[in-house]
Amino acid sequence: MSFLTFRSGADIDIILDGAENRKLAEIKSEDGKKDRYYLYYDGETVSGKVNITLKKPGTKLDHLGIKVEFIGEIELYADRGNHHEFSSLVKDLARPGDLIQNTSYSFEFVNVEKPYESYTGTNVRLRYFIRVTIVRRLSDIIKEMDIIVHTLASYPEVNSPIKMEVGIEECLHIEFEYNKSKYHLKDVIVGKIYFLLVRIKIKHMEIAIIKKESTGIGQNTFNENETIAKYEIMDGAPVRGESIPLRLFLAGYELTPTMKDINKKFSVRYFLNLVLVDEEERRYFKQQEIILWRKGEKTRKQIQSQAPQSSEVK
Repeated sequence: MSFLTFRSGADIDIILDGAENRKLAEIKSEDGKKDRYYLYYDGETVSGKVNITLKKPGTKLDHLGIKVEFIGEIELYADRGNHHEFSSLVKDLARPGDLIQNTSYSFEFVNVEKPYESYTGTNVRLRYFIRVTIVRRLSDIIKEMDIIVHTLASYPEVNSPIKMEVGIEECLHIEFEYNKSKYHLKDVIVGKIYFLLVRIKIKHMEIAIIKKESTGIGQNTFNENETIAKYEIMDGAPVRGESIPLRLFLAGYELTPTMKDINKKFSVRYFLNLVLVDEEERRYFKQQEIILWRKGEKTRKQIQSQAPQSSEVK
């Protein structure tokens, strides 16, 4: 890559407006490391400058045009050759010609729609980035800058508690309830488990948060389950009439909002998995889906109000 950059004769830098005051957010890369990028929300304007520096002062760089793009795309790892763009905005910075000195261009994408949250999973990645291209006859000069997008939601109007009964061949009858079915990412899951009938020897009980990622459609669907958190909530045999309190803090785990049928490419869902283990190591479990959403410091309405007054807010 460094060889091609040297031959091309120019470096590209992308400087975002207000970067010194903008928050950074983390996201996992494919190799499991955490990368930090500037954080944006749906409806926010993305603007900045593109600085082009010639490798050798006094020389010229001929080109067939310079453009900047704002792109949102989904990459399925099973089909790496195809990147599915769901958002693509383009602005021309310069017409074909020659660059004879270091040059700076301003760009602005007003009130950009960013409908989905940035995500890196086991089999899929959703990313947003700015791409600058100096078009040339033999090889283009390209620079990309990723950003992270978080999708914010307001408190759900309907958030009913979860109540379920589980029975095993008249040997075990338990009832469990969670205080609600929808939780924000810093929320606390509060619940209770009631033992109405116990005729098997339970050794311990545990609860887990499971993330289920589904990518593709039809026969080309890939499903991956990941245990985000697991801990023991009871050690020893329960008796009839006993109740076990449950309190699970979500803030300490790496969670994303629930994503359903994102651009018809993938889904991410979360489940609470309650597991009982008897003295013969047999496992009895019951899963219940919960909805996760991101609660932000700013509402979407406040974010859009930051747009220039002369621009129309959709």
